[in-house]
Amino acid sequence: MKYPALLLLASASLAFAGTPSAPSSAPAPLPPPGYAPITFLDGKLTVDIQEKMRFEGRENNFDFNSDINGPQDATWLLQRFRLGLGYQLTPWFKIYAQGQDVRELGGSRNNDIGSPGSFGSEGDDSFDILKAYVQLGDLKKGISATVGRQFLSYGDQRLVGPLEWLNQARTFDAIKLRYASTSWALDLFTSSPVTYKDHEWNNSQVFDNQNNQDSVFSGIYLSTQWVPINTTTDFYAYHKSDQGNGDFGARLGDSSFYTFGTLWKGDPKKLGGFDYSMEMAFQTGEVSGRDLTAFAGNWTAGYNFKHAWKPRIGLQYNYGSGDSDATDGDVGTFQNLYPTNHLFYGYMDTTAWSNMHNPQLNISFSPTAKLKVMLDYHLYFNADNSDAWRRVNNQTRVRPVNAAANNASSYRGQEFDVTAVYKWNPHVALQAGYSFFLAGDYLADTGADDNAHFGYLQVQFDF
Repeated sequence: MKYPALLLLASASLAFAGTPSAPSSAPAPLPPPGYAPITFLDGKLTVDIQEKMRFEGRENNFDFNSDINGPQDATWLLQRFRLGLGYQLTPWFKIYAQGQDVRELGGSRNNDIGSPGSFGSEGDDSFDILKAYVQLGDLKKGISATVGRQFLSYGDQRLVGPLEWLNQARTFDAIKLRYASTSWALDLFTSSPVTYKDHEWNNSQVFDNQNNQDSVFSGIYLSTQWVPINTTTDFYAYHKSDQGNGDFGARLGDSSFYTFGTLWKGDPKKLGGFDYSMEMAFQTGEVSGRDLTAFAGNWTAGYNFKHAWKPRIGLQYNYGSGDSDATDGDVGTFQNLYPTNHLFYGYMDTTAWSNMHNPQLNISFSPTAKLKVMLDYHLYFNADNSDAWRRVNNQTRVRPVNAAANNASSYRGQEFDVTAVYKWNPHVALQAGYSFFLAGDYLADTGADDNAHFGYLQVQFDF
């Protein structure tokens, strides 16, 4: 099955390399605005260096059980170093490569990166290739193409993003084609996700003979400014195929399904301080040989006050469909694709955009030009108790689906997040956060229901 996937990857559609806009309640992107790489040869040669360290402490995040001291109930230090080199041969021809080395120090988690037995460990990966691509044309106007290993990022990253919160991030071997005008841009792509392995060269699944998934992810993304009150009005269609798995029962065949969606984001400058966003996505096709019909949506509204601290208060609601019957040969669980879920459904990472109801209250303010503080309150419910509560990766189950789960309350619990981002200067940024999860009746009805804690302190240097 490798060779048909390779032919598709080499000949099908190509993608998008724009910068996504994060929701108002999400931590500010790092590095901060104003960052620029080191340049030589009149700007043709660029060198960028990044060092990031994050100290984390977690308790009961996975099992909600204070009687068990599991691998996740500990503290550790995550370290990431990146070195990038770019050369602009002509105004329309650029070569770029970036290497990365990631380490997890301390704690008791398995440091085998990507291992199913790692209990959520990010692990170690000695210096390897994170990005390596050739770019033809200008991404901001006309036709351009980017071929090679690269990040993919679409819209708000609810379905596709580089997941920079994860120590190693997410990268793809991809071919991307883009046409950009002053009011709209159309992007086509095909790609395969890269699998991380320590002490081996990282390969995407279609090039990795040891991988049995052969995942190919393709699509089309149209970003426009056609609605005058919006900052963007986007439409997209994605296709994902692989060899199937056992996430929804015994594998009955391959996976091949489509995701059709739209994203609208209102401009507070044109709405008297109000803002809104709306993203809805519908899925159809087959997952592991089962018929898929699923839906997910996000609806957000907020108000930005005219004050020196730039306060904003917002409400949002997230929904992802679940599966009502695991034995009927159909799947109703929304497939969350390749998202940056850490931005959206609580920083403790208990939840994917799948089988969930998630109302939120979001408050943010900036006491100084360099400091932003965010306060977020979440409620969580299962959309269907016949389906699993899946963690942020949309695979790991918080509790098994059994008679107790079917008869339990759908109320999972509440989460409180406090986050602060301080941009010291264009090269140094600090971030800190604390999250508290108050266990709900679903946990009490299905097992241990102890509250959970998560705290972290992060520093990042960019040159």
